Amino acid sequence: MKIAPTTPATLAELLKGIRPPALIDVRLSEDYQCCRLPGAVNNCVFEVAFTDRMPALAPDLSAPVCLYGAGEASIESHMAAEKLLRLGYTAVHELDGGIAAWRDAGMPVEESPEPSSPALFDGIYRIDLSESRIQWTGRNLLNHHTGHIALKAGELIITDGQLAGGSFVIDMANITSLDLAGNPLHDVLIRHLHDHDFFDASLFPEARFEITSATPVKGATPGSPNLHISGKLTLKDVTAPLDFLASAGITDKGKPAAQATLSFDRTLWNVLYGSGKWFHHLGGHLVNDLIELQLRIVAE
Repeated sequence: MKIAPTTPATLAELLKGIRPPALIDVRLSEDYQCCRLPGAVNNCVFEVAFTDRMPALAPDLSAPVCLYGAGEASIESHMAAEKLLRLGYTAVHELDGGIAAWRDAGMPVEESPEPSSPALFDGIYRIDLSESRIQWTGRNLLNHHTGHIALKAGELIITDGQLAGGSFVIDMANITSLDLAGNPLHDVLIRHLHDHDFFDASLFPEARFEITSATPVKGATPGSPNLHISGKLTLKDVTAPLDFLASAGITDKGKPAAQATLSFDRTLWNVLYGSGKWFHHLGGHLVNDLIELQLRIVAE
């Protein structure tokens, strides 16, 4: 069974027929509220309840249904059509080019005022410590530990609506292990990480990262890294450059936010325990040089 591709002109004729197709807008509800085909109902295909809602919207599996999305380059209507075929619908149409092609063809649409999108004002934003976090993962050949490192303070600098700089302070005396939570070995590992072998937290209780530049990634699509962050990490007694890719944007509450996953070579910051670069015949004490960090930064 195949999906019937339908041009705007063909759909307009079908809607005048004796058995017009049910029109299903499969975009986000906010997009549907702003602009939609007359008579269309909304069932967002990105939501897991999409298939559960279909029987109420189109109870007759043999009756024609026409799905549409945003435009030619966005495949949500095709994805929805495949779901309907699996549900047993036998007359599934897909509007070629989505609502964009429908409008370009001069067909009527129903519109509502589009809500304003949150925007960033230039200035300095403090990091929201309740929403921001750093998760670490350290590995050896077969095993790993993962946990959190607390953020102590920080700020983001916004210039011309874009991230231009900032810094944050990391509390090296406040490290936890998630995988050993509730295990007596948890405190053993944390003491080990605080010790001279690793981060020497008694002498260096804080680490600091300073953003020196944030360059947009050309051609980045939503959900992929859109900023190249360059900066300087000060850890223990070493300050060295650290670059990584991040996904940055604005929350629905208008807060600047960013997330990133990166790995850095701890030995460049004089964290040498278990490194095969510096010790021979480590056996089971070998620890990978790379530490992985998952960053979530939300500003106030």
